[in-house]
Amino acid sequence: MLLFLIAAYLLLSGFLMWLLLFPSGRTLTARFFNSRLYALREHWTRCNEKGGAVLAGTGLRMRKSVTSCVVYLRDHYLIAAGIAVLLIGPGLIAYLFSGKSMLHGFEETGRAANAQVAELLKGEQLVPPPPLPPEIFTAEEVVRIRPRLVDASRNWQLLNPEYAQRLLLVFKIMKEKHGYDMVLIEGYRSPERQNMLAGMGSNVTQAAAFQSYHQYGLAGDCAFLRNGRLVISEKDAWAMEGYRLYGEVAESVGLTWGGRWKFMDFGHTEYRLPGVMKK
Repeated sequence: MLLFLIAAYLLLSGFLMWLLLFPSGRTLTARFFNSRLYALREHWTRCNEKGGAVLAGTGLRMRKSVTSCVVYLRDHYLIAAGIAVLLIGPGLIAYLFSGKSMLHGFEETGRAANAQVAELLKGEQLVPPPPLPPEIFTAEEVVRIRPRLVDASRNWQLLNPEYAQRLLLVFKIMKEKHGYDMVLIEGYRSPERQNMLAGMGSNVTQAAAFQSYHQYGLAGDCAFLRNGRLVISEKDAWAMEGYRLYGEVAESVGLTWGGRWKFMDFGHTEYRLPGVMKK
């Protein structure tokens, strides 16, 4: 490496002395660099001319393509319109006919589960409320709306544990946030009772045995307790506001609310586990 540096130094110093002492050396060196610069300019000019031609050709082809598309669309506007309808139509129809709220003032939301839901999913176990006296379910106004309610099961132990916890969480939120005391008026329903209710008419239920999540402990009918009396009537403005809030809270914890159905069942919620109704 040292020898290489010494040799390079001697060559460079000799070249500089040659330029300084001999005018012909300076002339030859100037000619050499001038010829190299001229060659570079020529090469640059040819590249620019070639690139310009390529760009011009590309632009011309693009203009021709756009013109051809415009002419085709103009001559075949029916085909173009049909393709546009096929592409846009399904999404537009789905948007126009998407489900709307069936209860005034209720807006569907995609809000994430609140902190209480998060605590539930972490393992918080809520305890069912104590059973209410039977006479609450045999009051005249209750029997008039739900005539066979006295025979219904309100045993929380017969409900699916995950559904029961979610429903209890709804009860807790309704009480703490909105001031509504809620009551489970019917939970698990036997196939025999389901068929009996179905035989009472479509205004009671449209589901026969094993067509309802009640048979799997995954559905419940709920109402409100006010001044020690059960309030079920949908003609009660206070109860209807409660049903609206109940649907909102129930959906926020992952339950399906019957208030959105064509056959509106405001007090009903269910937890739709995959594959249950196929059993």
